[in-house]
Amino acid sequence: MSLPEWPKLWRMKSLYVGVALAMIAVLSLSFLLFRAISQRVQKQSIDPMFDRFDELQLEDARELLTTDGQKALKEYLANLDHLFGHGHYLLDSRGIDIASGQNKADLLPPPPAVKSRIQAHGHWIITHRSRDGQYWFAAEGQVGPPHVWEFLPYYFLVIGATGVLCWLAAVAVLSPVRRIAATIAVFGQGDLSARVQSKRQDEIGQLGRSFNQMAERLQRLIVSERRLLGDISHELRSPLARLKFAVKLARTSADSKAALDRIERDVDRIASLVADIVEINFFEGDPALRGAEKVRVAEIVEEVVRDCAVEAHFRGCRIEVTGQMAGEVLGSRELLRRAVENVLRNAIRYSPEKSAIQVSIAESERDAMIVVRDCGPGVPQDALARIFDPFFRVEEARDLNGGGSGLGLSIAKRAVQVHHGTITAENASPGLRVQIAIPLVLTPLLSRALSHG
Repeated sequence: MSLPEWPKLWRMKSLYVGVALAMIAVLSLSFLLFRAISQRVQKQSIDPMFDRFDELQLEDARELLTTDGQKALKEYLANLDHLFGHGHYLLDSRGIDIASGQNKADLLPPPPAVKSRIQAHGHWIITHRSRDGQYWFAAEGQVGPPHVWEFLPYYFLVIGATGVLCWLAAVAVLSPVRRIAATIAVFGQGDLSARVQSKRQDEIGQLGRSFNQMAERLQRLIVSERRLLGDISHELRSPLARLKFAVKLARTSADSKAALDRIERDVDRIASLVADIVEINFFEGDPALRGAEKVRVAEIVEEVVRDCAVEAHFRGCRIEVTGQMAGEVLGSRELLRRAVENVLRNAIRYSPEKSAIQVSIAESERDAMIVVRDCGPGVPQDALARIFDPFFRVEEARDLNGGGSGLGLSIAKRAVQVHHGTITAENASPGLRVQIAIPLVLTPLLSRALSHG
């Protein structure tokens, strides 16, 4: 097998298998590590303690032999045999058992060793030589079941419990990941409404929420793109048809100036429509607010009213401003200006002659309020919820006044939403009342007071 093929052997097609293998690896490594630690403790702590115990038994046996004779030695060794269940001997320097006279030299370790603790030929053997070299203390016994087999049931219990815990952890982690992957696959197949259903607060829940936010924005972009394409094709059809007719008329009509004026109006209308489409697409594609600064709303309203006063005078109506506002909002001055201007120009467009357009400004505890009311025909009740949709225009207004592109209020709505505000409309009988509310920049003292209120 060539070397480049080796990585393919380690590619996991299932994380469950990966978790299981990781569990086995961890348990195996833990077993080897614990065994190494046990052997080290045995060698450094337990064996020296038993060596001192063997030396003590050797000295006791030697002292009994010296003071009370061979009979006392046999009784002492018999007590050790009964107590520990093994054979115990006091040997001379050649390996002869002093109590029985048997040759036990095969128990002694090869020189120059002075002690041993080994297993050989199915027996365990312990030897310890006296300091002067005249005596050996020895003990031997049958080797029982291996130490590891005694604890094997406990090992299986630990492995089983660890396996269950790892399986539960794998299910808790991998099952949500698989559900997220399935949701992403459904979303990728074209179901833009697919969302991750999860209330988890951990990293997996954060992953699901991040996907939902991304899917929400993509859905909004794709749906908006489709809607805009359809609306653009519908809106451009009429001015392009008129433009084509005007071009033919300009070629055949004796009054070419009137035909050219008509062409210019249609071109201006198309240019205005394209500009509005670009602006609405900007809000759809990039809703984030960049370059935010503190802005005085009263100054924006004053500036917009001043700019729109000429248009209002041309249409035979006037603008009246009431109220005061000292607060500031955090946002883009230009976007806020577009929002207020589009609402005010919409009111001017549908206001009758010699009527007043009322613009009032005020501020509540949290919001800056801008209200624009005209005295026009208003909007049918069933159409109020749609006047902020792109390209939506009330048919009566379209027929009587030619209307605009149908994007002005939609642009205003998106500009307000970027600033985390709201915009609503209601019939004022007569006229239409549009209200904009944008959160104020609260001072720290006021913010704490409101949070405790």
